[in-house]
Formats: sequence, C-alpha cells, structure tokens
Amino acid sequence: MKTLAINGGQPVRSPENFLVFGAPTIGTLEIEEVVATMKRGWIGTGPKVAEFENAFAAYKSAPYAVAVNSCTAALHVSMIALGIGPGDEVITTPMTFCATINAIIHSGATPVLVDCDRETMNIRPEDIEAKITPRTRAILPVHFAGRCCDMEQIMALAAAHRLYVIEDCAHAIEAQTATGKTGMFGDIGCFSFYVTKNIMTGEGGMVITREEEVADRIKILSLHGMDRHAWRRFSDAGYRHYAVVDAGFKYNMMDIQAAMGIHQLKNIEMFAAKRKRIWKQYTSAFADLPCRLPALPAEGTRHAYHLFTPLLDLGAIGKSRDWVLDALTAENIGAGVHYVPVHLHPYYQAQYGWQPEDCPNANWIGGRTLSLPLSPALEQKDMDDVIAAFRSILSV
Repeated sequence: MKTLAINGGQPVRSPENFLVFGAPTIGTLEIEEVVATMKRGWIGTGPKVAEFENAFAAYKSAPYAVAVNSCTAALHVSMIALGIGPGDEVITTPMTFCATINAIIHSGATPVLVDCDRETMNIRPEDIEAKITPRTRAILPVHFAGRCCDMEQIMALAAAHRLYVIEDCAHAIEAQTATGKTGMFGDIGCFSFYVTKNIMTGEGGMVITREEEVADRIKILSLHGMDRHAWRRFSDAGYRHYAVVDAGFKYNMMDIQAAMGIHQLKNIEMFAAKRKRIWKQYTSAFADLPCRLPALPAEGTRHAYHLFTPLLDLGAIGKSRDWVLDALTAENIGAGVHYVPVHLHPYYQAQYGWQPEDCPNANWIGGRTLSLPLSPALEQKDMDDVIAAFRSILSV
C-alpha cells in the first residue's frame, strides 16, 4: 500500500501543482468581453448587466431577473422587498452557509431551523409545519449541492399557511423537477455566481421572480433606493436626474462582472455535462470505500452536480474527518467542508440558544462530510489524482 504523504510518503501531486478546490473555467470570450468592457469605460452597472439579466431570465423561464453583487445580497434584499422584518420568523435549514442565516438576521427577522434529511441533505418538509407560528412569514429552502428540495410539499405548506417562499439556489442553477425549475417554485429565487459556483462572475448574484412589482422594488433597493433607471444617469443619452424613493443598499452588479456572466451562461450546459461526468466517475471509483456516497438524483429530476460530498464512515476509517482533510492537503488535493451546520457556530448558539441536539441529522452530516474537487476545469489527470489520493487515504 502507498505510504501517504501525511506520513512522509510521496504526494500524488507536487506542491506547485496543487489542485485548487472549485477552480473556475474561464475562456477567451470572457476575457475579451471583460477587456472590451474596460475599454468602453462603462465598468459599473450598465448595459452588460441588463444583457446578463435578460439572458438569465430566459434560461430560467423567469419573467423578471435582477442582478446583484452576491447571493447574500439577493437573499437580504428579497426579504426586505417582501416586507419581512423585525418580529417575523423565517424557517430554513441548518445545512447551509452562514450567508443564508445572516440575510435573515439582517432583515430584522429571526431564523428558525428545521433539520435536514440524512440522504438528500435538504430540509425535511414533514418537519416544517411543527415550526410554523403566528410570526412565521416565509420558508427559505436551500437546494443543497445541486439537488432540488421537495418543493411540491414545501409549496403546499406555504399555501396552507399563506407564507412566502424564497429559494436559496446558490448550488442549483440548472436543477429542476418535472414540475418546475429552481427559483421558479416560490415567490423569489436567489442565485450565486461566486468563483466556485457552476457559472461565475467572481462575485455576483441574481434574483428572479414572477412579480413585476417585486422585481422593481429589488432593483431600486439594490442601488441605494434610487429609481429603477438611475444607472442610466451617466449614459450617452445625457445626464438624468434620479430620485431616492427608498432606503436602499449598495448591492448592484458591475458590467465588468456581467461581461463574464454572459459567456459563462452560454457555456452552462457544457459545464453541466462535465460536472455530471466527474460526479459519475467519482461514484463508480469510490463505491467500495468506507463512506456513504451522495444519493442518486431522484427520478424525473435534474441535479446541478455542484458538490460531491461523501460522508465518511469514521468508525471503519479509524480517523477523524479533519485528519482526512489534512491527508488530502498533504497529497496536494484541495477539499472543502459543506458545511459545519449553522447551529454549531458560537455566534448563533449565543444569540438563539441553538444546541447540537436541536438538529441531529445535520449534526451527524456535519461531523463526517467533505467535498472533493468538482469543476469543469478538471482534466482527466486531475480526476485520476483525486481518485488515487482519496482511495489511498480511505484504505489505511
């Protein structure tokens, strides 16, 4: 058996060839579009943002799309636009990035956690109703790792209790079920174009909705509360006066970001096919290892294959999850953890009194999960190295 690099052996990759987790695929067209935008001089919010919004709306079959500077901003401004604030409660999952919870907090509302399912890692719809109170205003499902939540059940609950639904689609741009696309089930869908996401603009996000009034308010709120066409005030049509009609935020996307997004979106199906191939190759290569592999996509659904998250059998391995992470790093393979569940972080425990036993499934997942590199930038040699390293580490 190979001697692991963590124990003094030879790593599968050299340090100068460290495999970065979530490395993006950036093509010539993105670079040329960014350069052209810079030469044009309109770098802030302008015509490229509008072009990207229109293209994304078409891709998601959404009547309205508003580009912002992050998915966190998208979530926050969506809640403000729906009138969610102090005294309200928003139900969500513990198996998410802190941004989901922070957006609720910054709206003035209180986050309420419903445990996730051990198999799908998505929020358990059957447990939501018990957490609904007279103060509940919205449900915020997170489509974890690219797998669509059970939106039919969630939407039925929301309708019965007259609640808003804001979808966190940061992992799930391409995902859909037989009845709809992510972001189009609820009132609002929020997306991320962070550098590790399925398409990226470096930083960036998008809000989609069916409601023109909601889209208009989000557009206004995302640019200081200035009226919706204020970005045109320095255009070649001549200076335009603007009116501040709300107390807004600095959440707008730049043309220089949208310039990347336009061409990333054109390649989304090619990227998706590559992600699916890598996911399937990992599934086949790791079938005999002491870990639980991600569940297959449900029949009739489309998975976005954003993350590959094996759950380690810690008893069989005889090592901790963090030891496995360190061993991968020693092999010069980047990895991630998605996530330490939010109810285990000290701030939220102090603020809300959350305890590990509150969400036992998320607690169980959080102690044994890790994410392996999954990016269309990976070549076959990269995948071979990940497979060799992970197999070697889990076969100790």
